[in-house]
Amino acid sequence: MIIGLTGGIGSGKSAVSSCFEQLGITVVDADIVAREVVEPGCAALNSIADHFGNGVLTSEGTLDRAALRTLIFADENQRKWLEALLHPLIRDAIATQLKESDSPYSILSSPLLLETDQHTMVDRVLVVDVPVELQIERTTQRDNNTVELVESIIAAQSSRALKQQKADDIILNIGTIEALEEDVSALHQRYLQQI
Repeated sequence: MIIGLTGGIGSGKSAVSSCFEQLGITVVDADIVAREVVEPGCAALNSIADHFGNGVLTSEGTLDRAALRTLIFADENQRKWLEALLHPLIRDAIATQLKESDSPYSILSSPLLLETDQHTMVDRVLVVDVPVELQIERTTQRDNNTVELVESIIAAQSSRALKQQKADDIILNIGTIEALEEDVSALHQRYLQQI
């Protein structure tokens, strides 16, 4: 069984993933996979630099994610170009990692689970939900991004209402880390009973 874990930026997907990992569950993180497919020497990084110019590369030749983020969230056509390049590569790498999992069930953690065809890879959808105001607060503090940039990222993701509608399970992440751990532990027991 594969559980798709998603939620908007700043919702706490990483914290939930960490809780599942502590319970011995394999977590395939689409954000990590997305970084792996654009490492130096990968064809995707060369294509990105050819398309956007060397301004999206650091002095070490790695992808300058902040520079690229600014470009793609200012121009929807540029974001779509990048997604068309990367999403198939990311999907293939995710599928490989999920096949290699040996835990009782696996988690696919992806902020774009519902925006891409990644949702077709999972048996259940788990949404980490928080109010938009809390997303903005957490993300501006964590990443030192402007409110405007965070709002544009939120706008590019599926709405909170759509995520809730598509969810099989929801964790409302507005409390303490201990409360979050309890919620994850309860879901873990349910998932173990379903396999």
